[in-house]
Formats: sequence, C-alpha cells, structure tokens
Amino acid sequence: MTGLIEHQTHGLTWVERPGNGPTLVLLHGIGSNATSFKPLLAHLPVSARVVAWNAPGYCGSVPLPQDWPVAQDYAAALGQLVDNLGIQTFALLGHSLGALVGAAYAANHADRVSRLWLASPALGHGVPQGGQLSIAAKTRIDDLSRLGAEGFAEARASNLLHAPEDYPEVLALVRKAMARVTLPGYAQAARMLASGRLLDDAERLAVPTDVIVGAMDCVTPPEGARRVYEILHTTARGQFTELPFAGHAIYQQSPRRFAEAMHAVATSVA
Repeated sequence: MTGLIEHQTHGLTWVERPGNGPTLVLLHGIGSNATSFKPLLAHLPVSARVVAWNAPGYCGSVPLPQDWPVAQDYAAALGQLVDNLGIQTFALLGHSLGALVGAAYAANHADRVSRLWLASPALGHGVPQGGQLSIAAKTRIDDLSRLGAEGFAEARASNLLHAPEDYPEVLALVRKAMARVTLPGYAQAARMLASGRLLDDAERLAVPTDVIVGAMDCVTPPEGARRVYEILHTTARGQFTELPFAGHAIYQQSPRRFAEAMHAVATSVA
C-alpha cells in the first residue's frame, strides 16, 4: 500500500504513514479495513503520523475473546495498541462502526484524544448484549455465511457509494476491502453494532468533536449524524459537515472534500 508501512504487534495488524508531526489514528467501518484510507492520505498534512488499525478480527488482527463484544471491548483493544506504540496524545477518526469505537474510547480518555471526528456514524441498534440480534445485524452475518466474502462484497459494495456507476475505481476499492472480511471477526463486529449506543457515548464526550456525513448516505443517513451532533455537549461540539453528492464511503468517494472538512487537523492533532 503506497505510503503506508504494514505492522503487527500484540495480536493487532495496522498500517502507518510515518511523520514527524502529531499523530492521527484512523478506525475503519464494519465492511472495510485499514487500506480503505489510502485515498485520504494525499489530502492529509504531510507531517502527520497516520496510524490505521485493522480492528480485531480483520486482516490478520486476532478476534476478540468475547463472542458478543461491545464497543468498549474494541476501545480497550485500541487503548492497548496506542499504548504499545507509545502514543500519548492523538487525534482520532472513526468511520461508521469505527465511530462507535472512537466515541467509546474518547468518552473515557479525554486526556489522550486531542480531537475526534465521527464520520458517517453508525448509531448502533441498542440491543441488549446477548439478546436477540437486530434484523440488520443478523442479515449481515447470514449474508456473509451464505454468499462468502466475494459474493458478499459484490452484493453490498455499491450501496456504500452515491452513483456508484460514476465511480468505478472507487467502487473497486470498496469491493476489494469488503471481500476481505472474515468470520468470526465480522460476526463479532455485527453483534457490537447491534448492541451499540453511540448517542450515550456522544453525550459523555468532553473532547472537541466534529461530525461529517455524506448527503446521499443511505447506510447511516444525515439525520442520524445530526442527532449525534446535537447531543454533544456545547463544550465538545465542533463542526457539522454534510458533503453533497457523497455516500457512506465518504472519505473514499470524496477524499479531498472530506479532508477539507477536517479543517482543524493541522492544529488539533498534538
């Protein structure tokens, strides 16, 4: 992956673009992985150290021990990663499912996170842990089991883009990343999504937080992102940006405009 170096440490795989400036940590969504951030790199400050993880159960990262983990379990894994890398303070971007993880971490570690971006945030389905799966989460797991990763990606990838026929290269990237999801990691993530309650963690945030969403996002629509933004405490509420003509895979479909929406990155990562 151009510009990024692949690493593995303590059961997690991650990629890094070295830099002598502040650190930006990137958390991908449920059907993706660290490589999805490649289109965004060219639009981020060249001095920034960029670290993108493969969440537990993704692309060589060891799955979590819990069959039904919650967002805080992923946040604990994130904490172990940044501790192992010696990263004390960093800016944090979570996309979709990654927003659940990012908010869970930042809500409990305001001293470590200089700024938080919640992109195309997944609110979670609010199902009690260990209860009956939400239909959406169950369908995800069943479809992957039935279709296999390649068929799963073929069926779902286009839903992540606005006018996917106009973005064949981006669609290929989205499909390639989705075709790498595996069990049990994806099933664990789907259960976490089912029990997720992003609004609860967002209400507890004490770090500057921006929300970015695509106007044409049919997976996590703008009205959900607006709910997240409005529940933020006034001291944590940063900017709300709705990018026109962008779908769910927002930083892949509109990387330049997405980076511009992260206007505070040059001064906030520390």
